[in-house]
Amino acid sequence: MEILAKEAMKTIKRALWGVLAASGLLFASAAWAVGDSPGGPAVGEINFQPPATKLAEELYHLHMWMLVLCTVIFLGVFGVMFYSIFVHRKSKGHKAANFHESTTVEIIWTIVPFIIVVLMALPATRTVVAMKDTSNADVTVKVTGYQWKWGYEYVKGPGEGISYFSTLTTPRSEVNGQAPITDTYLQEVDNPLVVPVGKKIRVITTAADVVHSWYVPAFGVKQDAIPGFVRDTWFKADKTGTFRGFCTELCGKEHAYMPVVVVVKSDDDYAKWVDEQQKKMAASNDDPNKTYTLAELQARGEKVYTANCAVCHQPTGKGAGAFPALDGSKIVNGPIAQHVSIVLNGKNAMPNWGKTLNDVEIASVITFERNAWGNHTGDILQPRQVADARNGKLPEGGGAQTAAPASGAPAASAPQASVAPSQDKPEAAAGNARARVAARAAAAPAA
Repeated sequence: MEILAKEAMKTIKRALWGVLAASGLLFASAAWAVGDSPGGPAVGEINFQPPATKLAEELYHLHMWMLVLCTVIFLGVFGVMFYSIFVHRKSKGHKAANFHESTTVEIIWTIVPFIIVVLMALPATRTVVAMKDTSNADVTVKVTGYQWKWGYEYVKGPGEGISYFSTLTTPRSEVNGQAPITDTYLQEVDNPLVVPVGKKIRVITTAADVVHSWYVPAFGVKQDAIPGFVRDTWFKADKTGTFRGFCTELCGKEHAYMPVVVVVKSDDDYAKWVDEQQKKMAASNDDPNKTYTLAELQARGEKVYTANCAVCHQPTGKGAGAFPALDGSKIVNGPIAQHVSIVLNGKNAMPNWGKTLNDVEIASVITFERNAWGNHTGDILQPRQVADARNGKLPEGGGAQTAAPASGAPAASAPQASVAPSQDKPEAAAGNARARVAARAAAAPAA
């Protein structure tokens, strides 16, 4: 029986080793299925990314110097210890010395570590001081962290006045495992930060909700973005190209979905980019006093929804996890006031969009949601109504019942949405208003 038990244990061990080997091969093949991310992490990379700034180069050399120094100390200390244990073991007849105190030894083990700490501290201090010198910057960019994207605003230098959001563009099909992932999986955005090569870029960081951290390994830059506080750092890229980083502070369930992408351009290409962005901003300036048509609001709202809402509520409006479906939602198809209030002020896991989006964007996305997928309320929310809602005056009425009243029901029984009339159809709006007055008058005796 004892022999059988030993053979069984050997068989189990062989099986376990086989499972571990198969698992290793499986994970290795999965890792090699994805290539290096251009400007980002590489497959099998165990050291720092290739430096693209002088500061990152200093950090790399400092890291290697510290690693060598620590390795020498490790080998020296443990080498002497194991040598002493092996050579002076009891089996060879050695006896332990019996002594107390040694001024010489105490002086040595005090002075030697002190010298080592000084050798480590001097270059490290010089590098840390250089990292904090943000003076004389050529371009200053304010970086604001949001759940879960980055906002960039050029506040000084070429490009001053340009601002935009940078949002993940990895398809949800890849995130959900429905499609093969690419080399830039979770490392691609719609609007990267663009800077000129060879110029000192000052980065001012803050946050609108929770703590984030802006990090680009190739630049040797990592700075926390804290709500209510302003921090700063800097970098000067030595070469053009695309460089990738990520948020390094746990900031919620979509923490992994807010990468940092920086594109470094030549001076001429950067000047062209600035000119294009300024023309684009001038052409797309929102007019909060304009009365928009349903088609205009839906077209703009779809873009706002895709950039800000689809990551949680899904492009199909079906929702996911803590984020409810918008398609067929009682809030989206109900009174418009509640819908506006939630978008402006947030609720539970939903962030406060009133601080992030302007009046036109909020009016557009709410109008889109109330008239997309299976929602057919016919409601139109105008930017000036959003401005009133910010001041406490929420719009009245709204809901699917106004667009399609029950068959045979009196017209006056359905509440009417307080939505602004379309600018290009004043006659229809006036006719609708007269019809509502007549319906209320006809329904008055019955009441």
